[in-house]
Amino acid sequence: MYAGAKSRFDDFQVSHIVNTDFIHYVGFFQAWHRMFIAQYEKDLRNLCCYSGAQPYWDWTLDSKSVEDFENSPIFDAETGFGGNGVFINISSWTNVTRQVSGRTGGGCVIDGPFAKGDFEVHAGPDNSTDYNPRCLSRDIAPEYGISKLNQTVVDWTLEAKDFFEFDQRVQGGASAESQGYHGGGHLAIGGSLGEMGDMYSSPGDPIFWLHHTNVDRLWDKWQRLDWPARKSDISGPDTQYAYPYDFFGDKEYKNITLAYVMDFGHLLPGRRYVTVEEAMDTQGERLCYTYE
Repeated sequence: MYAGAKSRFDDFQVSHIVNTDFIHYVGFFQAWHRMFIAQYEKDLRNLCCYSGAQPYWDWTLDSKSVEDFENSPIFDAETGFGGNGVFINISSWTNVTRQVSGRTGGGCVIDGPFAKGDFEVHAGPDNSTDYNPRCLSRDIAPEYGISKLNQTVVDWTLEAKDFFEFDQRVQGGASAESQGYHGGGHLAIGGSLGEMGDMYSSPGDPIFWLHHTNVDRLWDKWQRLDWPARKSDISGPDTQYAYPYDFFGDKEYKNITLAYVMDFGHLLPGRRYVTVEEAMDTQGERLCYTYE
């Protein structure tokens, strides 16, 4: 259906691209992505003969210092997902839309299983679904990463009293400086030029899946701190960039409820629409998974 989708992996990237303007800075952001990563895990098992569980990246373990972040096992070329891209100096550029401090790469990944010549990204950048084969780029920003992904930030986020407050702490603002740990993780890997920093096409970097699974794990952890109350606690706008994410002016919106219907297009086998309620419990009938 989309020229840029040449594989099942590409299907997920393209699905995210076409939905980006509807699923970020809305109240069902976390619910939509929970279903997204759950289907990815199912496909790893059912289509790729993978027998393990979907891994997550607990960034707090690597965010105690710049050195810890740079030496994270996640970037190992043999046992991890490879490291940074070639450094590109953009100090004289005038068209950089993502200004991330302390960036250290920007070009093609140079080692590991997703290095140039071994792996291609097919769709994007931005909202393009055309076939555009290219190397995977990373622009790792260690100092920025440890400022957004450390234990103090996570603890503060988990202290939120209700979902409305929790979700705002997770998503944060529109600028790099005001991001929560969701956007902070994207920009820590994607920087100014990398795939992970692209709001639309970020699933083209396999680290996306480990990052978002940890975002989901923390939502599940927050829920289970008061499960009787939080198993049904959901709120926020149904429209992108409406209150409380009205960074660019007022927008009309409705508050989402458990009955809100999320659209997954053709991504989920035999099912296009899923309610928020179906995504509330990782251990429920629809999802049936736990974190350890």
